[in-house]
Amino acid sequence: MTDTSTPAEAPPAVLRQDAELIAGVVAAAGRGLVDRETVAEVVALCAVAGEHLLVVGPPGTAKSEAVRRVAGQLGGRYFEYLLGRFTEPNELFGPVDLRSLREGRVEFETAGMLPEADIAFLDEVFLGSTAVLNTLLGLLNERVFRRGGTALASPLRVCVGAANHLPEDPALAAFADRFLARVFVDPVADARLEELLEAGRRPAPAPVALDGGGPTDPDGRLGALDRLAAAARDCELDGVTPLLASALRRLRAAGVPVGDRRAVRSQRLVAAAAVLDGRTVATARDLWVLPLVASTADTQALARDTLGDLIGKAANQSLTHAAEELSRSSAARAERLARTGAALLADHRGLPEGRDSRLRLEAALREIDAGFAPADLPAALVGIRAELVTAVAPS
Repeated sequence: MTDTSTPAEAPPAVLRQDAELIAGVVAAAGRGLVDRETVAEVVALCAVAGEHLLVVGPPGTAKSEAVRRVAGQLGGRYFEYLLGRFTEPNELFGPVDLRSLREGRVEFETAGMLPEADIAFLDEVFLGSTAVLNTLLGLLNERVFRRGGTALASPLRVCVGAANHLPEDPALAAFADRFLARVFVDPVADARLEELLEAGRRPAPAPVALDGGGPTDPDGRLGALDRLAAAARDCELDGVTPLLASALRRLRAAGVPVGDRRAVRSQRLVAAAAVLDGRTVATARDLWVLPLVASTADTQALARDTLGDLIGKAANQSLTHAAEELSRSSAARAERLARTGAALLADHRGLPEGRDSRLRLEAALREIDAGFAPADLPAALVGIRAELVTAVAPS
């Protein structure tokens, strides 16, 4: 089983390297997923925060594909299952161990099942039976699987639940509340259909290799994730606490319900955002995560508007798409354009001269110029823009 002991405290240089590694992993997972980069990035955010994610959207909107790709890039054990009304607990948690049963003990075989997964995806999560959801609740809360005589510490970094819509049954409210972060997705906009069709013709990125059926971590991806998670637990939050409290008061006053548990645990998302930005001290730059704790798409939009001035300068070097979508800040847009431009330039250098590659570079250059006046161009974009101009200039 994966070692889940607390890693030693990482020095700042290692923390930045780990954040950059996870940023690259998430970028690779999101490549070719049109308008689903935010889902991929929030999976990583929640894995570092030690929280769970709920993705809500219509069927066929690449919810499972986004999670599958992140898990494939991170390596480790991945468990995925589509729940239904008649799903038995054994289908998720493993069958009864017959040898133990013959000896009078009720234990379970968990190899390859959810209790031993590093990352899990449960589709139609609210359709599970009471027996399934009650067992799952304990696993999500404590990272311990208890059933019969089996008590097993789980290496689960993050469980992603998906649903076509939020449940209306009040009895499911307590279970749904265990998924702190919410991402709501819609079908790709008409304006990006050509991009969607083109992406659909390209193969998915190759997952991390598996050796003999067991998980491998060839360049320390899970190790980096665990070091970031340990740094997030020790992240300095005192300086940002007054701003965080003010933000939560504003949300409640605006009609965004934030219970005590969600308020307390929102700090974990703030801390995770900070360490993924390469820092051990949280600042106002990290408050863009707060709309994620709003429980519906409408209240999430309301939260973003309500906190506009507090998160207007938020950004994140690793989670560029998520930070921009949730904050709508120019700083976040600059970070995203800088990373996108650098990736496009790297791809362009490795490709033969071609029209398609130049068109992508030109599109990135147009987006930079449309978003920022020359006098206001952020420092992060100055060099990237100059390289793009050189790359698209007639030879």
